[in-house]
Amino acid sequence: MESDEGNTREMKVKNSVNIKTLVLAGIFVLNTTMISAQTETGERPRLDETTANQWAELVMKGVDTEFPNKLSLVYSNEKQISRPRVHFPAFYGSFDWHSSVHGHWVLVRLLKEYPSIQGATQVRKVLSRHLTADNLRKESEFFAADEQKSFERMYGWAWLLRLVIELETWDDEQGKQWRENLRPLESVLVNRIEDYLPRLTYPIRIGQHTDTAFALGQIIDYSALVKRETLKSLVEARAKAFYFDDLAYPVHYEPSGHDFFSSCWNEADLMRRVLSQHKFEDWLAKFVPDLHRQLTDGTVEPVRVSDVSDPKIVHLAGLNLNRAWCLQSIAASLRSDHPLRESLEKSGRTHLEAGLAYINSGHYEGDHWLATFGLYAVERIAVKEESR
Repeated sequence: MESDEGNTREMKVKNSVNIKTLVLAGIFVLNTTMISAQTETGERPRLDETTANQWAELVMKGVDTEFPNKLSLVYSNEKQISRPRVHFPAFYGSFDWHSSVHGHWVLVRLLKEYPSIQGATQVRKVLSRHLTADNLRKESEFFAADEQKSFERMYGWAWLLRLVIELETWDDEQGKQWRENLRPLESVLVNRIEDYLPRLTYPIRIGQHTDTAFALGQIIDYSALVKRETLKSLVEARAKAFYFDDLAYPVHYEPSGHDFFSSCWNEADLMRRVLSQHKFEDWLAKFVPDLHRQLTDGTVEPVRVSDVSDPKIVHLAGLNLNRAWCLQSIAASLRSDHPLRESLEKSGRTHLEAGLAYINSGHYEGDHWLATFGLYAVERIAVKEESR
């Protein structure tokens, strides 16, 4: 009897996995058709407006959802303990602070690139309610406290600067006001970065938030745009000190069980920003010396997400998207006749299609953040803004 029950449970698990696979396969079919300009054409990829609107609705729901919420805070006394909305009146929703920040980036980006989407008016209302001068002043005061100097370091900081980039480059009256409102928090975080990086002895190589290379790439884009030359020089110097001498990265060791980043490809995506084309090509050949084979023999291939309702396992959906933007950004930085360019682009497209399949699955565990990685990957932001 005990054995029969075990077999029954095993069958239920297998059936559940099969059902999930079929559902995700259906989502995959839908999502592979939502890009109107495929990357093979050489044009900048774009979402169709229906999908853009769906992603806006998904994010708007998240940024106004205060609970559940993961607070990773240090309190020096009991009077500081409070609910998320009190600490973060602008960025309290979407499970954690950084997810709320990059959710706001999605909303701004969609308004800029797809201004006629059905939900545009509501998106503006949400942003106007969150990105007020008073809300952001309170958040800057929170981050300026000594006990919070490592809070969201540096992943959340990087996404805040990406949001600044989006507003800095938008000729829109409301957008200009939101950009001004962000300045106090922006200033605190830039000071934090300039204090932290000289003391960071070794880079953090991990497939999650604290990966150093991802943050440095975003900070370089920001510092170049707003012409913070001291910050830009600092980041470029640290990037070269951390990564320039890296050899023979063990690509086959990735991914780990709940990565949403590839430390390997984040590093390469950073270095293509700080090296000339010729030097980057030489560096890449040493960093991953057998890359063509690894891109074509299954070593670097999209990963499958076994359970989209598990908050850690669903990270792997983001890994597909992270690889997609890195691989295609790296390809675009190589000379047009480079022997790796075609295989990098192809692998990037394959990862993009696989990653898009998991967006808007109906499970909050992925839905509160995956549209961000999807939008960033579809439009390949870093390549378009910085062709180096």
